[in-house]
Amino acid sequence: MRLGLITALSALLWTSIAAAQPAVEGRWTLVIHGGAGVIERDRLTEAQDSEIRTALTEALETGSAILRNGGSSMDAIEATVRVMEDNPNFNAGRGAVFTYDGDIEHDASIMDGTTRSAGAVTGSTQTRHPVTLARRVMTNSPHVFLSGSGADQFSAEQGLEQVGNDWFETDRRREQLEAMRAAETAGLSDYRADFKYGTVGAVAVDLNGNMAAATSTGGMTGKRWGRIGDSPVIGAGTYADNRGCAVSATGTGEYFIRVGVAHEICTQIRVRFEQRLAEARASVPMDGDGIPEYYVHASEFGLAESDIQEIADAVLAEMAGLGGSGGVIVATPWGTGTYSFTTPGMYRGMAGSEIEASIAIYGDE
Repeated sequence: MRLGLITALSALLWTSIAAAQPAVEGRWTLVIHGGAGVIERDRLTEAQDSEIRTALTEALETGSAILRNGGSSMDAIEATVRVMEDNPNFNAGRGAVFTYDGDIEHDASIMDGTTRSAGAVTGSTQTRHPVTLARRVMTNSPHVFLSGSGADQFSAEQGLEQVGNDWFETDRRREQLEAMRAAETAGLSDYRADFKYGTVGAVAVDLNGNMAAATSTGGMTGKRWGRIGDSPVIGAGTYADNRGCAVSATGTGEYFIRVGVAHEICTQIRVRFEQRLAEARASVPMDGDGIPEYYVHASEFGLAESDIQEIADAVLAEMAGLGGSGGVIVATPWGTGTYSFTTPGMYRGMAGSEIEASIAIYGDE
């Protein structure tokens, strides 16, 4: 009986260790977004619709190829976001929106779910790929978050590709700024257009069960006074933790910051997993000596997709209740992925070893 008790305690110890790493190895998943907002069919021409779907497809396949071939989730999300930063259809990199003063400033963040290491930048102006700069902050500096001229200086010292600020400009974004200024002059202080969507992001789990998340944006058209949204804020717009999930957000950043949306989703997933695992273990029948007849290991257990969707929807509903809007993409250690958004549409895509690749724009897709 003593031997049986030792065996049981040993098994429970190893089960507890496994609980910290619930990932199902051998599966990969990639989920991407290109922003959420008033994205409706009558707002996009057929050509714009086609261009955006092509851009999302290119980004999704870039990251998928890395994951499919055994690459890391960190490499996959960085490469995916870089593709979108170079595409003027999105509010990131080339095609980012203008500040009130007519400049372009970038925010980006990245996080490794294995170690919870993170890097972020805000107000960078010369780096072609802000997401790569965020990763360098994580790997090559003692800090998590750099801003403005300091971020630019660090980028140059790291030898990252530099471009003139005008390289990021597009006519469409200039027209949006001018329309906002004209509305302000006319006294329409509540004027709104498609200024908020376009932020890009990617979340992934690789074949080794490691998770990562990244987000990149130009912020909000006409932003002033050094405004910073949620995209570069770890825990608000980006978060990754192998024990829970990886999240990238897009929308009205002030509200995502107040709720801590990305971290809140990950925490709720992690807690629910631990609760369900405990319930499963408690339901195991005992033999005559009071020893469990079998053991439920964390690696053999996971949350259903419906649980993930419910949690993401609930956190966004809380954020919406405060007055915010937007969306999130989520990948889990169990190889599942999901979207949740409170807006009419969100540019999005998903692929995986057990998920057929798909691209969508509108809410009814």
